[in-house]
Amino acid sequence: MKKITLFLLIICSLQVHAQKVQGLALTPPMGWNSWNTFQTNINEQLVKDIADVMVSSGMKDAGYEYLVLDDGWMAMQRDKNGNLIADPKKFPHGMKAVADYVHSKGLKFGLYNCAGTKTCAGYPGTRGYEYQDARYYAAHEVDYLKFDWCNTEGINAKEAYTTMSKALAATGRPIVFSMCEWGQNKPWEWAENVGHLWRTTGDISNVFAGTKDMGTWHALGVLKIIDLQKGLRKYAGPGHWNDPDMLEVGNGLTEAENRAHFSMWCMLAAPLIAGNDLRKMSNATKNILINKDAIAVDQDKLGIEGFAYKEKDSVETWLKPLENGNWAVCFLNRSTKPVSVEMNWEEKPIYDYFSKAILDATKNTYQIFNIWEKRVEGNTRHSFKATINGHDVILLQLKKV
Repeated sequence: MKKITLFLLIICSLQVHAQKVQGLALTPPMGWNSWNTFQTNINEQLVKDIADVMVSSGMKDAGYEYLVLDDGWMAMQRDKNGNLIADPKKFPHGMKAVADYVHSKGLKFGLYNCAGTKTCAGYPGTRGYEYQDARYYAAHEVDYLKFDWCNTEGINAKEAYTTMSKALAATGRPIVFSMCEWGQNKPWEWAENVGHLWRTTGDISNVFAGTKDMGTWHALGVLKIIDLQKGLRKYAGPGHWNDPDMLEVGNGLTEAENRAHFSMWCMLAAPLIAGNDLRKMSNATKNILINKDAIAVDQDKLGIEGFAYKEKDSVETWLKPLENGNWAVCFLNRSTKPVSVEMNWEEKPIYDYFSKAILDATKNTYQIFNIWEKRVEGNTRHSFKATINGHDVILLQLKKV
């Protein structure tokens, strides 16, 4: 019996390793999630509508591939055999039919559950059902699992997420594992071989600065979340990402704030999971979400997070090494007033001790491309001067000439 148990443990460990090297999430995952806009008010028609718009709007072509249903997709009780059931009113044709529709559009499908006894909205959680639920996801051809952290009193986070990771691997189906543990137990220190991405903070809100009062807790604004990312870049890379939460682009921020929010997520090599109502988004919102040059910064194959290089007045200067010796540079204006900036590229070489990359404009010349203005701004032989509006950014790509 001991030999059989040991054999099974070895098989599970091999399967976990196999899942990690199947080529999943080699760049930060991109997609859409239902929670920020719809919470539990989701249904079959909404999924079809969103899938259609992901294709027609150009989001699919821009790289958004996962359509993820968050909390509220299931019935309030499991069936007599302990299996999860899709809510029959919201999803009258069952979850497999929904997954099939999403797949028919060339997209991938994701579902949500929770490490606790119940989900955050009170639906059946996974505690004690990890392998059974994993088989359900595989049978319904799920490609992505978001796994939350509500109702987990007395549960060890590392154990709970490791168990679910092994359960997913045991199905043999490639499933991206998104750990929504809120950063409470520092998952970045232990989750590289457990999940493909892990939340680093509590929930985001549709405010740029400060927090949003949710009654019994406070959701975080964009700047608060950015501040909490500092010091975490060494833990991220291809196949394992820090996750500062889903995007609030198009959910009430100003156009400048949307642009700044998106730019900084790209600089952080963060998963780009849209959370707005795609059916009603403005052209300005769409153009931010599908800007191919900004997305290229996020999806750069090196998978290196950017870092805060300096701060002057209210402007932070962030740099991100890119492949082929190129760089992304983002000037973030944290204030509400316009601020002038100047960057003398030849003042001194900039060395990134983590990646060993060096931006040396004294030896190399870089063409400067303004990503949001879509124009070349000269090169690094001359200082860069500009004015940044309040709560806005200037996002540049520096390409070696």
